[in-house]
Amino acid sequence: MVDNLRLTAEEERLLGGQDGDGVALAMRVIVSLARLGGAPRLVEITSAHVDSCLYHGQVSLDFAHTLAGLGAKVRVPTTLNVGSMDLLHPGLVRTTTDAEREIAVRGRELMAAYVDLGCTPTWTCAPYQLPGRPGVGEHVAWAESNAVVFANSVLGARTDRYGDFVDICAAITGRAPYSGLQTTEARRGTVVVDCRRLGERFLRSELAYPLLGHHVGSLAGGQIPVLVGIPGDVSEDNLKAFGAAAASAGGVALFHAVGVTPEAPTGSLDHLPRYDVDLETLRATRRRLSTSASGELDAVSVGTPHASYAECERLAGLLRDGPPVRLAFYLSTGRATRARAEETGVLRTLESAGVTVVVDTCTYVTSILSPAWTNVMTNSGKWAHYAPGNLNVDVVLGSLEECVASAREGRVVLHELGA
Repeated sequence: MVDNLRLTAEEERLLGGQDGDGVALAMRVIVSLARLGGAPRLVEITSAHVDSCLYHGQVSLDFAHTLAGLGAKVRVPTTLNVGSMDLLHPGLVRTTTDAEREIAVRGRELMAAYVDLGCTPTWTCAPYQLPGRPGVGEHVAWAESNAVVFANSVLGARTDRYGDFVDICAAITGRAPYSGLQTTEARRGTVVVDCRRLGERFLRSELAYPLLGHHVGSLAGGQIPVLVGIPGDVSEDNLKAFGAAAASAGGVALFHAVGVTPEAPTGSLDHLPRYDVDLETLRATRRRLSTSASGELDAVSVGTPHASYAECERLAGLLRDGPPVRLAFYLSTGRATRARAEETGVLRTLESAGVTVVVDTCTYVTSILSPAWTNVMTNSGKWAHYAPGNLNVDVVLGSLEECVASAREGRVVLHELGA
């Protein structure tokens, strides 16, 4: 392997420990990653989003405590992804087994450790819903797959898909390797997905985007898809749902939507391989994602990625009139969104209708749902992808309206796609 990496005098100083042993340790991680990736230099980042605060075992704590013990602090604004606890509502998290109790105790300890490192306790997988989000061309170091794909695609910021420990090291050093999606050449589209056969009416529906995202992720893998035919006024929430599903199904870290996203190509796409998508393809995608076929239902879980304020408001509108829900209904969102919903009365409407609002974590990674439940409905392609393996449940994927109708009926209520 040829080492082309060249560090500035400032970076050599950081690596040499002149800003402390914690910074030097973090710098060694970043420099090693840069050399492995063949980066010629490092870039200064303007923000970081850290996924390492979700507890995955003792090594998670050991690394954070080591950095803190060496005096490390983040040097750029750094938000935190979901943790292993809802710190505002700890009673929601089940702690009946030894394993659950360990995760609760150590998960809380890990979350505190990252705050001690100087990170902002946002506890959300949707940092792009917070103020101060990065602009086009801005270099950042974001972890968590849906945050990465949203930052790259919708915001036009630049981040590679960083894993645990790399994210906090980038935050501490203020540096990331100039490689992967930090570079211009790596951000060009590699495969075209023509969505025009789906029809504009369907492409204006909510359910089009988690289904399309899952299909495109499965199709594209780690490639960069270019979407043709997406309406120019598509909402950020729909782009969020698409990106999250594509990132979980196939590892997509950047997509372009022609006429929508800031770096989408404007010229001919004839040189790229091309795939067409029609309604029958997405009907088959829903059948694959919906592992439950019985029609029975135990609970509903929405808000993965975390629900925006607009989504909370929409759910409140659906629940404001009509019969109460008959099943457990969970909504996952960030603290900032919950606070806004509380100020406007949206939270009161949701809770009065029987919705349990979860913050700081998500129901597919934390022991919140009852282990006795076997069939759960969601409007999230990401939740539907991960929950069967994580929670040992069967899943039904539907729109938010279908989720509400099903919770009221106590059984699955679905409509034909495109009808």
